[in-house]
Amino acid sequence: MKYFKLPDLGEGLQEAEIVEWHVKAGDMVKADQLLVSVETAKAIVDIPAPYDGVVSKCFGGEGDILHVGEPLMGYEGDEDGGTVVGRLEGGQSVHEDAFFVGAAPSTREHMAPRATPAVRQLARKLDVDLTTLTGSGPHGRISAADVEAAAQGALDRFGGERLRGVRRSMAINMARSHAEVVPVTIYGDANLHRWGEARDPLIRLAKAIAAACEAEPLMNAWFDGKGPSIRHHDKIDLGIAVDTPDGLFVPVLRDVGKRDAQNLKEGMSRLRADVKARSIPPQEMMGATITLSNFGTLFGRYANPIVVPPQVAIIGAGGIRDEVVAWQGKPAVHPVLPLSLTFDHRAVTGGEAARFFKVLVEALEQA
Repeated sequence: MKYFKLPDLGEGLQEAEIVEWHVKAGDMVKADQLLVSVETAKAIVDIPAPYDGVVSKCFGGEGDILHVGEPLMGYEGDEDGGTVVGRLEGGQSVHEDAFFVGAAPSTREHMAPRATPAVRQLARKLDVDLTTLTGSGPHGRISAADVEAAAQGALDRFGGERLRGVRRSMAINMARSHAEVVPVTIYGDANLHRWGEARDPLIRLAKAIAAACEAEPLMNAWFDGKGPSIRHHDKIDLGIAVDTPDGLFVPVLRDVGKRDAQNLKEGMSRLRADVKARSIPPQEMMGATITLSNFGTLFGRYANPIVVPPQVAIIGAGGIRDEVVAWQGKPAVHPVLPLSLTFDHRAVTGGEAARFFKVLVEALEQA
């Protein structure tokens, strides 16, 4: 039997939840035929067959979580049962030993407890001590199912419902950010009296962020605390937080500094529609260099949004409201946009953040 493993679904996507199988054991499938739909932290992805064959076994049922590199489906064939076959982007095939994928041969007989790197990573995420488990796999190897069963046991004792999909990913990413980032937040207001009636604040915010990044390029960067090292970006790929009933999605509006307002508006409308339909490609949710949380469309004035590594900054925009302000020595009622800037103080100084924020506000206050 030969096995088709769960392929690499893109940068940072290490697991997927099975949504629906489109084949079953005994079916004859052709290359590129739809096999299964899975849900990642980014989107629902359809996985096609890598080659012709007869389905021998489907690993996992609806709602089960599989990790990249784990068997997804078994094919009938003459290959050695120890061979795991997967197809990456571009059609490249990978053959790996199913015993300890990714481990150096000299370490395979001495690893205790016995588990693949993916299972070890899962155990860390779920806070499961592998030394307390007895593996159900060959030669006592601990499987993902063993780890999840242990975590489920702890969950059952606690009560409640296990998080899945987007919400599970959000919980993990927020915990990671809390453990790594040294956040500082500054606040300010933009007086919008020059805007007139056609406000279109989201597009204006995107253009203002581009202007501020040009003034302080360090805010449009990624930071690696392990180096430590910093990577500057030549273009601004703006992540825009979108609230949905399924959780928080952050599609990426590419190269905002070189697009006009109409082009940005069309691009944002397309991203929102794809998020709503859960049809947005995973690559459109990756690679943001800086993020905007426009929470004011729902409610609220100021916030300290969470910086998600490796980014170093996130802008929060509250709700626009009419306020009494001092204008030319007299009280006046103007529309005011409350703003927040949270930055990772490991990578960015207070002066750099303040200069960025000043340019952002000044750009917004233009007609």
